[in-house]
Amino acid sequence: MTPDPKAGKLQILATEHWSLLATRSLTYRESLGRVNVFLAILSGGVIALALVAQADRFGTTFIAIAVLTLLVVLFAGIATIARLMQLNRDDYRWVVGMNRLRHGYLELHPKLEPNFITSPHDDVPGALRTLGIDITASRGLGSAFHVFQTLPGMLSVIVAAVAGAIGALAALTTGIPSLGVVLAAAGTFVVAVLVMGIWGSRSFGGRRDPSLEPRFPSPKT
Repeated sequence: MTPDPKAGKLQILATEHWSLLATRSLTYRESLGRVNVFLAILSGGVIALALVAQADRFGTTFIAIAVLTLLVVLFAGIATIARLMQLNRDDYRWVVGMNRLRHGYLELHPKLEPNFITSPHDDVPGALRTLGIDITASRGLGSAFHVFQTLPGMLSVIVAAVAGAIGALAALTTGIPSLGVVLAAAGTFVVAVLVMGIWGSRSFGGRRDPSLEPRFPSPKT
């Protein structure tokens, strides 16, 4: 009896699909692990500064220790965000791969298309559909709010707050009035948020990978 070639193709596609699912699971685990490590460093730094503040009464010793501690926290936060951006790019790659496999399923059995809620197209709209992101809602103001809901966006705000605290401490050493310290903290925070935003947008939309060029683009409407 001649074996059905479709069955062999389905088995290969399913094996690769499960492999990509397992890889996505590892990506999510590393992302959450990185976030937990950073939050542990941040919490430990804040607790240590609280103990130093009780002993030094916010004197010069406290300021020196606080600046050094917050610089370490800032470094850990930037490194965490950089790794999360890399993991997000990897996750996008796995989603594109699964969309291509889904397209292969539908080539073998086109009648199954009504049963799929995810996309069989490997371009950006297809990947966003598989990720559950509404393309129409992800434009303009909705897109800006969505950025801060992601792990890199959320940590960017926290890291910017740490940078603002460092700016406030640096301004405090110059002896300027309290209003100047507050303005220095706010200015540093805003600049850090803008820098993080530009970094994130360039990180995702920068270098193009030839392997991610759409082979099965979404139909134009």
